[in-house]
Amino acid sequence: MGNVLVIGAGGVGSVAVHKMAMNSDIFSNITLASRRKFKCDDIAKSVKERTGVEINTAEVDAMDVDATAALIKETGAELVVNLALPYQDLALMDACLKAGVNYLDTANYEPEDEAKFEYKWQWAYQDKFREAGLTAILGSGFDPGVTSVFATWLKKHKLNTIDYIDILDCNGGDNGKAFATNFNPEINIREVTAPARHWENGDWVESPAMTTKYKFDFPAVGEKNMYLMYHEELESLKTHFPEIKRARFWMTFGDAYINHVTVLQNVGMTSIEPVMHEGKEIIPLQFLKSVLPDPSELGELTKGKTCIGDIATGEAIDGGGQKTYYIYNICDHEECYAEVGSQAVAYTTGVPAMIGAAQVLKGNWAEPGVWNMEQLDPDNFMDMLNQHGLPWEVHELDAPAEF
Repeated sequence: MGNVLVIGAGGVGSVAVHKMAMNSDIFSNITLASRRKFKCDDIAKSVKERTGVEINTAEVDAMDVDATAALIKETGAELVVNLALPYQDLALMDACLKAGVNYLDTANYEPEDEAKFEYKWQWAYQDKFREAGLTAILGSGFDPGVTSVFATWLKKHKLNTIDYIDILDCNGGDNGKAFATNFNPEINIREVTAPARHWENGDWVESPAMTTKYKFDFPAVGEKNMYLMYHEELESLKTHFPEIKRARFWMTFGDAYINHVTVLQNVGMTSIEPVMHEGKEIIPLQFLKSVLPDPSELGELTKGKTCIGDIATGEAIDGGGQKTYYIYNICDHEECYAEVGSQAVAYTTGVPAMIGAAQVLKGNWAEPGVWNMEQLDPDNFMDMLNQHGLPWEVHELDAPAEF
């Protein structure tokens, strides 16, 4: 019981295995694998120094289904926690089916050669996992992940329906760099430069990227400009809560970040189309990633707080008509670094990955098939957020969100 294989040795992977090691009653054996074993070894050294727990490390190409399945069998893992890149999701799901183990990730699949992410590819695995008697959990990060569980908790304890939901993601931290992304630059910039979409009155409404903004006063952070974006949990929430009339996702960005991304996009550096450079084919965005600061190395420099949560309006369970609730977490960058050597953006994804994995290993989320977070019972997950570094608050608002 508690044997887990974590694939991906970036900032999120580091946080997840540190937190797993701090919960050895649940995670009895931990293996961290990636394409570059030295990164796993560095993380394992930190885990040993901070927690006294030894974890195993291995080298694997996550796109090689046979090699990954062989590693799963070699480690005896009961669960694979996929913290690699989103375009590796399907290969890792195939490896789990081949090896006969459960699966969990933090972000949905998107093709490597197309900036388009949606759940249809992973939802297509529903019958395969159900027939194999295996469980696959999709999106156990913060957003998606905690924000979806927040919605389910509200629907279980406060609201009969969720008619309107806004997901607000604010990073009020500052790392002192002229330009740096909070997580993998390739994935971050693909998200930011994609057209914005939100769900309204039974259809998707699309608008140009980064053109709709609103100034919002975030708890513990203050006023920040937040921009309307598309994010994958909108697709799953509107699917599994079909009463939703409107679902939107907002993320904060400073003016300097917007200016840098605009210039980079204008000169072609955010493109994922191959170009020839000195006789070699390169992907501009992948080259850009190689020269930008590594988000996993920004922890010591980053100060400030994040505030991420949902504002939801619907019919109250207590019969009091329509009510609006704001449910959120506040996370401090410096406190995260002191605990696990990470900034808060990686922490707020890595901790929910650990908690989601714990739900599978404890048998709380065990039904065979492929499931999004809002489809699962939220209560133990919510309790563990409070116990393991991501405490949440819920407040009733006087009126629905006015933006």
